[in-house]
Amino acid sequence: MTAPDVTVEAVGHVAVVEIHRPPNNFFDTALIKGIADAYERLDDDVECRAIVLCSEGKHFCAGADFSRPAEDRVSPEELYAQAIRLFRARTPVVAAVHGSAIGGGLGLALSTDFRVAAPSTRFAANFSRLGLHPGFGITETLPRVVGQQKALEWVLTGERLSGEIGYKAGLFDELVADGEVRAAAIRFAERIAAAAPLALTSIRATMRAGLADAVAAATAHELEEQTRLHATADFAEGVAAAAERRPPQFTGH
Repeated sequence: MTAPDVTVEAVGHVAVVEIHRPPNNFFDTALIKGIADAYERLDDDVECRAIVLCSEGKHFCAGADFSRPAEDRVSPEELYAQAIRLFRARTPVVAAVHGSAIGGGLGLALSTDFRVAAPSTRFAANFSRLGLHPGFGITETLPRVVGQQKALEWVLTGERLSGEIGYKAGLFDELVADGEVRAAAIRFAERIAAAAPLALTSIRATMRAGLADAVAAATAHELEEQTRLHATADFAEGVAAAAERRPPQFTGH
């Protein structure tokens, strides 16, 4: 199964879903829809028991591209409608997080069941550094994975952190050598795929019960706050500072 930006390759009972927007793999609504469509098709494939989500290029996913003109940026409302579909998929997913997972890219990684990274992996919930509220359901998913206190620290500071820090906090389930992330993620998925397929989907449905609905509620609130903050001078400054690679000068307006 192949689409322009998302391909699917079978490796035994594991399906490798790969994003092709190198080097940064910025997302938009079409890309997230492509991933969700692939998941839905694989849910109906009796040969697929686990999925690996990975990316071509330097980074796993750098989120939305705020360097684009405002009128060409992602519509959060449309994006989140597709993102919720990721959480409604039935097949276990392992993310191979190489390079960076930034902003919504971190949210995409958090939509999966497990994440494999390397010491060189970098991640950030950098919304506050842009003068924006977190999105992509991060306010719901990140505390579930690393706990409320650590999640609060990360979303308030917006700092870029290392693979080692993520692994110690539980964000990453396995830390492997640089260059080995994809192979390790496939091996992780193969461990899952060795189990009985009907039991896998049953157990996963129990363990993730209510998650998709909780993410839907979270994204609705996130969208309200993002819409409000989009109109502020601080958001304009945050985007400009990021584009110019300089510290932002926020004023609270």
